[in-house]
Amino acid sequence: MNKHSPSREMQRAVSAVGTETHYMPGWANDFETEALPGALPQGMNSPQKCEYGLYGEQLSGTAFTANPPERTWTYRIRPSVKHSARYTKIDVPYWKSAPCVDPDVISLGQYRWDPVPTTEGLNWITGMRTMTTAGDVNTQVGMASHIYLVTESMVDDYFFSADSELLVVPQEGKLRFYTELGIIDLAPQEIGIIPRGLVYRVELLEGPARGFVCENYGQKFELPGRGPIGANCMANPRDFKAPVAAFEDREVPSTITIKWCGQFHKTEIGQSPLDVVAWHGNYAPYKYDLTTYCPVGAILFDHPDPSIFTVLTAPSGQPGTANIDFVLFRERWMVAENTFRPPWYHKNIMSELMGNIYGQYDAKPQGFVPGGVSLHNMMLPHGPDRDAFEGASNSNLGPEKLDNTMSFMFETRFPQHLTAFAANEAPLQDDYIDCWESLEKKFDGTPGKK
Repeated sequence: MNKHSPSREMQRAVSAVGTETHYMPGWANDFETEALPGALPQGMNSPQKCEYGLYGEQLSGTAFTANPPERTWTYRIRPSVKHSARYTKIDVPYWKSAPCVDPDVISLGQYRWDPVPTTEGLNWITGMRTMTTAGDVNTQVGMASHIYLVTESMVDDYFFSADSELLVVPQEGKLRFYTELGIIDLAPQEIGIIPRGLVYRVELLEGPARGFVCENYGQKFELPGRGPIGANCMANPRDFKAPVAAFEDREVPSTITIKWCGQFHKTEIGQSPLDVVAWHGNYAPYKYDLTTYCPVGAILFDHPDPSIFTVLTAPSGQPGTANIDFVLFRERWMVAENTFRPPWYHKNIMSELMGNIYGQYDAKPQGFVPGGVSLHNMMLPHGPDRDAFEGASNSNLGPEKLDNTMSFMFETRFPQHLTAFAANEAPLQDDYIDCWESLEKKFDGTPGKK
């Protein structure tokens, strides 16, 4: 496997006082950063001539008239048109986009998979394995869920998606994302958000690496409204970190792969495209430490809906119904009295894909292992298996720390269709549906029986 090479290190800015090394804090801030002194214009965006002979260029993540608009001004060695040439269509067979409805695959059902094993020779692009798709990439609604497997670095190869932003959830190994706007390192218990249109390459720092990706075709992820919760807890804006400016000035044959309307194309250029020396704006990549998520919950009886654990949401056109919610189930105290504490039996309009980062999930003590995935599609019932039900129904309800656990959910308003890979090649647990088989009928009509 390829390791990070110090000789390829980008020239990186020094972070401002009081921030984490090489990162700037705050969600949706209007950042400014420069890797060379004076490279960032002050008081204007587009001077007649930029310092150092740089080119000014704007990257827009929303329509110009959006409120607020999301855009970043970059000051780069070459304009992006010099990082674009004639395109050749290529095949990336395991990375699928919606609509992808295989007539030979049954998506209706409750499904669970063991971790997809890693193999040699896989980079960020060739190691992507799509599990489900939902919506339509062409109309920019819905999502896809993937497993990524990385055993080697991208070398003079770069990528960007015109289709989507990517939410990256590492489960094993450590990756470095060299982006146009700076460098982000990602390890398990962290997430990364890579905006639509941003060029980057991925290097393997510790491997093999495996994790999960939510590909968001729709409106950008944002922090959920907190309502009566108020200003604190859940995911706090200050804990999201954007990278400081960093750039490469390397004249070397390179390739850029572009995902556009579900198709992949490659172009060849003569230099690194990561040549942004300075930038300012609010359209940027982020990382976030999941251990800083502060959960809230019931402190007397019952427990709230799982939406209380939402870290990020991508809105839909229908108020209160998300295109995607990213929900985190981490360590927390359970104190509710006279209450069935695990997630209860339910079915709803959202399609729920779950992944286990580490530890044991309380509703499924067995079978849902770290690196594993489960899918409960819209309006399909699911809930605790028999052991979890009996344990929670008969336990002594003192204060209990739910420890050594971190799982998440990608849920969407759209049905999630299984890919052929998920149905036929991924390690599907054929007996998952049997985890509810031993649930007993307890009703006999006797008053007062529990």
